Formats: sequence, structure tokens, C-alpha cells
Amino acid sequence: MRLIFAGTPEFAARALAALIAAGHDIPLVLTQPDRPAGRGMKLKMSPVKELALANGLTVAQPENLKTPESRQAIVDAAPEVMVVAAYGLILPQVALDIPPLGCVNIHASLLPRWRGAAPIQRAIEAGDAETGITLMQMDKGLDTGAVLSRHPLAIGPADTAGCLHDKLAVLGARAIVELMPVLAGAVAVPQDDGQASYAAKISKDEARIDWSLPADVLDRRIRAFNSFPGAVTQFQGAPLKVWRARPAEGNGKPGEIVSLAPLRVACGQGALELIEVQKAGGKRLAADVYVAGHAVVTGMRMGD
Repeated sequence: MRLIFAGTPEFAARALAALIAAGHDIPLVLTQPDRPAGRGMKLKMSPVKELALANGLTVAQPENLKTPESRQAIVDAAPEVMVVAAYGLILPQVALDIPPLGCVNIHASLLPRWRGAAPIQRAIEAGDAETGITLMQMDKGLDTGAVLSRHPLAIGPADTAGCLHDKLAVLGARAIVELMPVLAGAVAVPQDDGQASYAAKISKDEARIDWSLPADVLDRRIRAFNSFPGAVTQFQGAPLKVWRARPAEGNGKPGEIVSLAPLRVACGQGALELIEVQKAGGKRLAADVYVAGHAVVTGMRMGD
């Protein structure tokens, strides 16, 4: 296939790498403009741009695709199809209409469940038993296009958003390579809007641990917010991030430390056994190492 690829983060780079390896003709790669990053706030290329340049591909980084000038590179590339994965820019209908076979999106959920920006995190937070990859024929709506194929993936009891992201990136890359040879004859099935749910973007405020909630709910939230932004609680007057935990037996007031070995904190129902934590400005530590190096005793309270 002669295709344009549009994407920005590592999730998208996995798919681009697979399409390159499969031998497709890729005259143009679209990615977001370089952004300041790190302590020095130096401009940093996206993972997709780094991969594209390493493979000698032409890269364009328009601020948007609203004007004819911003879309001219797409027209000049004369693609049969555009593959889109976590691009981060809205594609207007006039851009979607340029490739004869349209634009195919790699979305990290089983649509119509979890349309939107944070499908991986919301699936874990909700306690879904499975998620997956949907290949979708894009339209002007937000993840509302007709479905070309679905690829389920079970969510394990210890899966974090970070590890699930990596599994889905591999699955998405394999799925798009499998679709390309049969795309021209593929049947796209409209989504059932009545079954749709929306995966809102994650905010840092959501990651504050409310110890009055049941332990199983907090377990899902901690996994959903690992690796960004990280679930956080207040302890001894400073923020403490909780990267890994699991539900456990224990009773006490919400936020009360009821055991040190292992480190367990009471919740609204049950308790959480903390496995990996990080104080502000420190490194991630196993909970037992953290306890050994700090003045922690049972009866202390975590939380606001």
C-alpha cells in the first residue's frame, strides 16, 4: 500500500515500525511539532518523528490541518490510505477525504466502549475484564467511525495502564499490518452509539487517593494512573505516590496504617497493601524499604 502515517507517541511508533517492516510505501509521516521537555525544556522530537527520520522517511509537522496549505503535503503524497494512531490533531473532513480508501484509526479500546483520550486508563479504572484494539474508518466524530476489525485483550488483575499500553501497542501494530492487504475489500460496520462510553482525559486531581473508598476501587485507580500521573496521598505533611498496591484484609479508620510488615492501610472497605511507593523528590522504593528508612508506626494516618 502507498500510505501516509499520522501519529506522535510510542504507541504510534510501534505501528509505524510494523508498517515499515511490512514493506509498505510511506511517502509522508505526520506528527505533532517538537515540544519542550525535560528540565532544560529543550525541544524534543516525538517517538514517531525519531523513527521516521531513522528510516529516511519524509516528516511534516503542521500545527493543524485546517488550511489548504497545511494539507498540501498530504495531497502531494497521493496516498491510497492514511493510517492514524494517537496523532493528537483533529483531522477535518476535507483531510479525511483525500485518500481514496479513507483514514484508518488504531484505537486502544473495543469501540464503542471508551471513545476519547484515555481508553486504557478508564478501562482499568472501571474494572473491565477486557479491552483491545479497534481499527476504525475515521469520520468527523470523536472515535465514531465504522469498525473494520476488533482485537480483544484480557485485562489482568495486576495490569497497570503502562503495561497494558505496551501490550496494546504490539497488538495494534500487528492488527494494522494484517488489515492493509485486505483493506480495499473490508466491510466497515457502523458503531452502536447507544453502547458508547467516553474516556475523558486524565487529570492530576483524579489521582489523589480517597481512603474512604473500597480497597478494590482504589486498587483499580492506582493501576489506572500508573504510569501517569501516579496515585498520590498525603503522609507526614508531604505527598507520597503509590505506584503499586493490592487489596488485602484489614480494618481501621480510612487512611490508618494497620500493619507495617506488610505495609497495609485501611480503606472504606478492607485495606490496601502498599507494594511500591515514592516520596516527593525521592526514588521509587519497595514499601518495606520505605518503612525501614522512615519513622512509620501503626496508627498513623494517610490522606488529607
